Amino acid sequence: MLVEFNTLPNNSRIWIYQSNRKFSEDEVSSISDKTDEFLKQWTAHGDDLEAGFEIKYNRFIVIGLNQANASASGCSIDASVNFIQSLEQDMNVDLLDKMNVTFYNGEFIAHKSLSDFKKMAKNRSVSRNTVVFNNLVNTKAEYLEHWEVPAKDSWHSRFLA
Repeated sequence: MLVEFNTLPNNSRIWIYQSNRKFSEDEVSSISDKTDEFLKQWTAHGDDLEAGFEIKYNRFIVIGLNQANASASGCSIDASVNFIQSLEQDMNVDLLDKMNVTFYNGEFIAHKSLSDFKKMAKNRSVSRNTVVFNNLVNTKAEYLEHWEVPAKDSWHSRFLA
């Protein structure tokens, strides 16, 4: 069951998929349409899942699930991963590689491999105050409060002096 993302409770489970590049406006429209359709039919053991999504900065697909009515099962999580993989193929983007880092570089959002980010940290091209996107948040509340944070307040801090 598709709902507006902003109506999901703060304890809703969150999955964040970051793209290796910015989506065009046409791609955002296509992704929105396809995600609408997927979430309308997303179920776990025959129960409708109350879910919503948003696309942030034309780069991140954020899916939220209210687990109060029904929780995601292994099969429903597999279905969502298969859906994201189909988007990757349709859009020719990378959405599932967790070994990449996205952060603000001035007013722009940069996307680097983890090894490049480590090199940038060593060369002091990024600092403890560089705002990073912590895609490991698990709930909507964490997403709203701790997704865009200084690197010193995220798992990224281990790479910074």
